[in-house]
Amino acid sequence: MNRDRLAQFFNRFPVNLAVILLCALWLLPTFGLFITSFRPQEAVNSTGWWTALASTRPGRGAYQQFCAECHGDSYNALPNADLTNPDLIGTFRRSLNLAATFNREYNGVIHIPEDKRPNPQETADILDHLRIVSGLQAPPAQFTIANYKDVLVGYDARGGTYDEACAADGATGTRTCDFLTDATAPNAVFRGMLNSFAVAVPSTIIPILIAGFAAYALSWMDFNGRRVMFALLVGLQIIPLQMVLVPIYRMYTDLGLNGTFLGVWLFHTGFGLPYAIYLIRNFVGRLPSELFESAYLDGANHFTVFRRIVLPLALPAIGALAIFQFLWIWNDLLVALIFLGNSAPVLTYQLSQMVDSLGGGWHRMTAAAFVSIIVPLIIFFAFQRFFVRGLLAGSVKG
Repeated sequence: MNRDRLAQFFNRFPVNLAVILLCALWLLPTFGLFITSFRPQEAVNSTGWWTALASTRPGRGAYQQFCAECHGDSYNALPNADLTNPDLIGTFRRSLNLAATFNREYNGVIHIPEDKRPNPQETADILDHLRIVSGLQAPPAQFTIANYKDVLVGYDARGGTYDEACAADGATGTRTCDFLTDATAPNAVFRGMLNSFAVAVPSTIIPILIAGFAAYALSWMDFNGRRVMFALLVGLQIIPLQMVLVPIYRMYTDLGLNGTFLGVWLFHTGFGLPYAIYLIRNFVGRLPSELFESAYLDGANHFTVFRRIVLPLALPAIGALAIFQFLWIWNDLLVALIFLGNSAPVLTYQLSQMVDSLGGGWHRMTAAAFVSIIVPLIIFFAFQRFFVRGLLAGSVKG
């Protein structure tokens, strides 16, 4: 028995190892992005996320390398050079002042021989470390929620944070410095999330409702051209939406639909229907024909059969389709940018405005990434029990 278990373990080991490696390849960057989203801009620009749990005292390594031998780990091994004394460290306003002491002689010995001196960057790191040790400045924060606050209020200045701007300049014409008020302003990300809901929810429900009726008709109603129509729907899936943006934009301009939610709903419905009908039809078409024959014999019409039989049994396919359609629309920028623009900015549009043309402010995008995936995660976990069943729709008969 033990031999069989051992054999099974080694037989499955390559597969399990491959799965673990694939999960690590996906989760490690996500974990790094999550850690970075809580780091201040200075730390993000200077060090990697893997250093976040290291010492909060910069320059400690340089001090240990160049200074600890004489001054000791306690910083006061030399009575006349107590590095914990703020009055002493306060005399070195810049790293150049500290570097000037390297040539001085103390008790007939040069402070630091030329071949053992730190470079300018290491000297600056040592001085920063001594200022922290002496209490002249606080250790730099390793973690902060400032990135998330900046994202939620739509603060997109290249330098500083929302809190720092409020502390320095106070309220302005576009900033009240009241977080709840600024977070619900028209240019804030929260308002963009509401607009994304206003776009995504109807654009998900409408094509699913239409696709349900069409899938039933293509599966269980006999009419001329049914197979040709289904083949055309399958072919429409390969048409890129970029091909029709300009014609539809001009048509919307004539109809007055540009800048309206209705125009975006219709566009997403049109491009979501081919795949929606294809997925639901494959599921509905595999249902046992005896169910429908019994219902017809009992006097049920097509609408009753659709409502009482098809809809309950097609929930796995509908759930999987709802996930795909909602995530696609929630993450869409192109369609919302063209047909809504800044008249009703969605979440993706708001987030795209937080990075300037030179790449400044990208550290906020790490927090924005997790703000934007909160809703998709909730949707996925709410419908996950339908997801696999929907993907396997029609793959097993019976």
